[in-house]
Amino acid sequence: MDIGVWLRSLGLGQYEAAFRDNEIDAEVLPKLTIEDLKDLGVAVVGHRRKILSAIETLTTSSAARAEAAPAPSAKTSVLSDAAERRQLTVMFCDLVGSTALSARLDPEDMRQVIRAYQDACSGVVARYDGFVAKFFGDGILAYFGFPRAHEDDAARAVHAALEIAEVVAGLQTRARESLAVRVGIATGLVVVGDLVGQGSAQEQAVVGDTPNLAARLQGLADAGGVVVAAATRRLLGDRFRLKDLGKHAVKGLAEPVDAFAALGVSESESRFEAAHAARLTGFVGREAESAELLARQRLVWGGQGQIVLISGEAGIGKSRLSAWLAEQVADTPHTRLHYHCSPYHRDSALYPFVQQFERAAAIAPQEPPDAKLDKLEKVLDLATDRVNEVAPLIGSMLSIPLGRRYPPLNLSPAQQRRQTFSALLGQLEGLANQKPLLILFEDAHWADATSLELLDLVIETVRRLPALLLITFRPEFEAPWQGVPDIATVALGRLDRVQSETLVERVTGGRRLPAEVLEQIVAKTDGVPLFVEELTKNVLESGLLIEEPDRYRLDGPLPPLAIPSTLQDSLMARLDRLAAVKEIAQIGAAIGREFSYLLLRAVVGRDEASLSAALVQLEESELVFRYGTPPEARYSFKHALVQDTAYESLLKSRRQILHRRIAEILREQFPGVVEAEPELIAHHFTQAGLTEPAIEYWGKAGDLALRRSAFKEAIAHLGKAIEMTEAHAVAGEKMNAG
Repeated sequence: MDIGVWLRSLGLGQYEAAFRDNEIDAEVLPKLTIEDLKDLGVAVVGHRRKILSAIETLTTSSAARAEAAPAPSAKTSVLSDAAERRQLTVMFCDLVGSTALSARLDPEDMRQVIRAYQDACSGVVARYDGFVAKFFGDGILAYFGFPRAHEDDAARAVHAALEIAEVVAGLQTRARESLAVRVGIATGLVVVGDLVGQGSAQEQAVVGDTPNLAARLQGLADAGGVVVAAATRRLLGDRFRLKDLGKHAVKGLAEPVDAFAALGVSESESRFEAAHAARLTGFVGREAESAELLARQRLVWGGQGQIVLISGEAGIGKSRLSAWLAEQVADTPHTRLHYHCSPYHRDSALYPFVQQFERAAAIAPQEPPDAKLDKLEKVLDLATDRVNEVAPLIGSMLSIPLGRRYPPLNLSPAQQRRQTFSALLGQLEGLANQKPLLILFEDAHWADATSLELLDLVIETVRRLPALLLITFRPEFEAPWQGVPDIATVALGRLDRVQSETLVERVTGGRRLPAEVLEQIVAKTDGVPLFVEELTKNVLESGLLIEEPDRYRLDGPLPPLAIPSTLQDSLMARLDRLAAVKEIAQIGAAIGREFSYLLLRAVVGRDEASLSAALVQLEESELVFRYGTPPEARYSFKHALVQDTAYESLLKSRRQILHRRIAEILREQFPGVVEAEPELIAHHFTQAGLTEPAIEYWGKAGDLALRRSAFKEAIAHLGKAIEMTEAHAVAGEKMNAG
C-alpha cells in the first residue's frame, strides 16, 4: 500500500512527507492514535478525524478480505476468492491540455500542478465516499459502489464530478491559466476486488466494459464538462439537469452508446421527488396511517399543534405518505415548509434549514451577494417586521457576504447560534400566525447534530402553533421524541399480498400479468412498495411479455426475475454495512431463502463462537430473522431480493464451489433431508455443474413425488432429469467426435 496515494485519496496529500519521514507504512497505519497524528503535524481536528475514520474503514475492509480469503479448512473461509460481482459506477477524470502544460512548464512546476489537481479530485471523491482506484498521471479512475455500496452511488458520482469541475477550475497553481477537467461516468456490472500488481503499483482491478465506457465518455465532454452513460442516467431520476447528446460510436464497443451531459443539480424539492418524479404510481394501502395523518391535520387546522413521527425501512413509503398528505391539503389555505436531510451533508451544520431558505428565496449560487440579500429580505418580510435584525443572522447562516448593507455581527459563536435559532423559530411563528403550517422534515437519520438540536426546539414551538410537523426516519435512527405522550408515531410495515397485487396492477396500467409472473413479483418483493414497483417495471421492460389489450402474456419460459438496476446499489449497501460478516450472508444465500444453523455451521466450518457472533450481527441488522435457538435455530432472509443480491455478488465459480459443498454435506450429514427432500440435493448438484449426481437426485425426487401422488411435481422433477440426461449425452458425443 502506498501511503502517499492513500492520503491523496482523502484530499490530505499535504501530510505525505510527514508520514514518509516517520516511516508510517501499512503495518503501522492501523495503530495510529490522535496523539500520534498531532505529533505528525496534523493540527486540524477535522483532518485527524478524517484520517482515523479512513483507517477504521481500511481496517474493516482488510478484515473482510482476510475472512473471505484462503482455501477451505475447518477454521478458515470456504470462499477463497475475494473478488465479487457487483454494480459499479465508474468515474474517469482527465485534466484538459496537460500535454501543452507539460511542454511549457518546468517539470517541478508541472509536478506541483498535477499534485494539486490530484489532491483536489481525491478530496471531493472521498467526501462522497468514493474510492480513488488509480492515478494515470493527469487521469484519475474512481469507483462509487466499492468497497462499500450506497443506495445512490450514481448520484454521488455525478455530484462529485460537478464539484470536481468547479474546484479544479478554481485552483491556484503555477500554471498561469485556469485548469479544467473532463469527466466521464458509467454504471454497469463488473467483477471487482482482485488485487493486481505489486507494492505501490498494487490496485483493486475491475473487469468489465464499464471503466472503458467511462473513459470514452470523458472524451465527449467539453472542458469543465461531465458526460454520463445511459445506464447511469436511468439511476439518476430527476436529481440533475441533463442534456441528451445523442448516440456516439465509441472505441471498443460494437454499438453506438447514448450519452448525456450533466449540467447541474435539479431544482426538485426533495430526494424522493427527484428520484421518483418520472415514475410515481398511485398510493396503495396505508388506510389506517393516512387516516391518522388526516385526523392530526384537522386538529391543526383547528388551531392545535401536532407532531407525527413516521418510521420505516428504505422504500417502505415514508416520503410517499408525506407527499400524499401534502396533496390532500393542496387546495386549503396553508403554508408548506419542506426540510430534507442529505447523506452527503451529515457534517454540514443546519444543512436542511439552509437549503429550505435558498429554495424559498430562489437564491442561485452564481448570483452577486446583493441580489441574494434582496431575495432573502423579501422572504423574511413574509413572517417578520424585524427584517433588519434577522437578515444578518440568516444571511450569515447561508454564507452570504453582508457587505456594507449590514454591520458585522460581532457576536461570540454561542451568541450567534442562539440568536440564529431564535430567528428561525420566529419565522415559524410568524408564518403560522397567518395560516396553518405543514412542516415536512425528511430523512432525520441523515440530519447533522446542530439541525437535530434545533429540531428539538421546533417541536416545542410547534406544540403551541397551528402547525403539523411530520418527521420521517429509518428504524436505525433512535428518535429522542419517540414515546412522548403528545407525539404520534406511525410505523410503516409491509404491504399485504392483496395490496402488493393492487400496486402491481397500478404499474401495469390495469393489464393482468401471467399468474406465475405475479407470483414471483409478490414473493420476491415482500410487500416493500419500492421493490414491488421497480421489479414490476423491470419485468415490463425486459421483453419477456407480449402486451395485449387487457393483459400481458409470456413470450416463452419464465426465467428467474433479475434484480432491477435501480435497486442494486440499495440492496448491496445493506450487505456492505456488514463487511466483516457478509460472507456468512453469501453462504446462507447459496443455501436458500431459509437455512438452518446446523447446515450453515457444517458448510462454513468456523468455530461456534465466531459463527454465532456473525449471525447475531446479521440479526441485529435485520437482514435475517431467527426462529428458535442454536443449534436448532433456523434463519430466513428478511427480503428475497436481499438474498438474491448476496448470492449474485458471488463469482459464478464460487457459487459452484459452495453448491457442491452444500450438496455433499447434505448427502453425508443430513439423511433426513436426503430422504424427504431429494430435490434440494438435486438443485445444489445442478448449480454446482455436477450433472451425474444431479440426474440421480432429480430421478429420486420424481419417484418420491409419484409415491405421494404429487403428479405436477413428479413431472417437473423427472422432466429435469430427462433434460439433463439428454444434454449430457449430446455433450459426450461432441467430446468423442472431437
